[in-house]
Amino acid sequence: MRHAHRPPHPARFTRRGLLATAAALPAAALLPGCSDDRRGRTDGGRIALRFQSLAWQQDSLKVNKQLVAEWNRQHPDVQVQYVQGAWPTVHDQLLTSFEGGEAPDIIHDASDDLADFAYGGNLADLTTLLPPRLTRDIPRQSWETATFDGRIYGVPFLQEPRVLIANRAKLQRSRVRIPTPEHPWTWEEFEEVARRLTRGAEYGVAWPLKEPVSATLNLALSTGGRMFHRRPDGKVEVRFDAVDQRVPRTIHDQVNVDRSGSRTTLGMGGSDTLPGFFAGRYAMVPLGFSYRQQIAQQAPEGFDWTVLPAPKGTALDQGVSPQTLSIAEDCPHKEAAMAFIDFLLRPPNMVRLALGDWLLPTGREALKDPALRVARYDWATGTALASSLRSAPAQSVRGYPEWKDKIATPGLQEYYSGAIGLDTLRKRLVEDGNLVLARYQR
Repeated sequence: MRHAHRPPHPARFTRRGLLATAAALPAAALLPGCSDDRRGRTDGGRIALRFQSLAWQQDSLKVNKQLVAEWNRQHPDVQVQYVQGAWPTVHDQLLTSFEGGEAPDIIHDASDDLADFAYGGNLADLTTLLPPRLTRDIPRQSWETATFDGRIYGVPFLQEPRVLIANRAKLQRSRVRIPTPEHPWTWEEFEEVARRLTRGAEYGVAWPLKEPVSATLNLALSTGGRMFHRRPDGKVEVRFDAVDQRVPRTIHDQVNVDRSGSRTTLGMGGSDTLPGFFAGRYAMVPLGFSYRQQIAQQAPEGFDWTVLPAPKGTALDQGVSPQTLSIAEDCPHKEAAMAFIDFLLRPPNMVRLALGDWLLPTGREALKDPALRVARYDWATGTALASSLRSAPAQSVRGYPEWKDKIATPGLQEYYSGAIGLDTLRKRLVEDGNLVLARYQR
């Protein structure tokens, strides 16, 4: 099975669910690992650092381990130990390791998992540690994803736009306009195209929404939706205004009104929809950009597919939660740890990491690399979307995980299936949701 840059999330995280590949990792691989000396020095006086990586695909694992080996050859006085972590368990594992004083020195995670650790004092403030080259190379909108109370707690380095993976033959037969990043479909056009592509038992679109919250919130940025709003007193409140409702209404209506969307895929993860996509049951599937690798590996011979940009509202913007590299607050050698991060994220190395994960780098120089701008596998389509990626709306909201798990996930699932209406959904998201957030903002 193959999903995006990280396996689908468990309930706690936007895209983490137990994936067989990750779940099969031995228990020992999930432990942070310990050096002989907790002060981070070996018997020879060399600095010893532990780097916990969440790479899990074969290509990505290979690149990460190669880069660690290259660093160690070039820096005999600062040796880095590669430690294997796993996306499905990283949040709870980090909580335990922070509490026990055994956290890895350099931490691979994602920006939407950092808030609790940043506010809790577990992560180092990187603001003054960052090399100027790295600060300049990564754009401001990417830094915002890992900034809490004006301080930077992670270096965002890989990101993933949501796109439409489409059956090219079906598009050509229906004679619809093929969208490009320069001229995407509007949401109205997307709805019309989905209707035109629906024939009998073949649906125009399949929405895999087993984890519906991040997809809903991130795509709603295109219509001006944010849902979370910070008041003058600094506290956050939930609103569900017309601009927030546009994307949810589209999904609901495609499934329940014009029947251009498949009902059975609502409870699926992205990988679960691919057999039906290959069989022609769905013409389009909204997925993360890196699903291209799974499709390239699994599609039947001769299956012709293409990558299209997500629909546009008032803008093409969408929210993302990039992968990040952080430093533990109790790391005794923060400057050395930052030097290693700077090495990992040199433009050529960032390109290698992006290619290994089929993702986009955040760095401007890496994005210019010809390997990421080829037509093959529609790399160029994704690269063209990089400038429209923004910080996910819930990025710095304390209490978001509980709001997502207890309020938003069941509410959106019921709304998309037709079990409840928009007014009921709004009441749950806003009234019940603000009660949850209030507990975290006293």
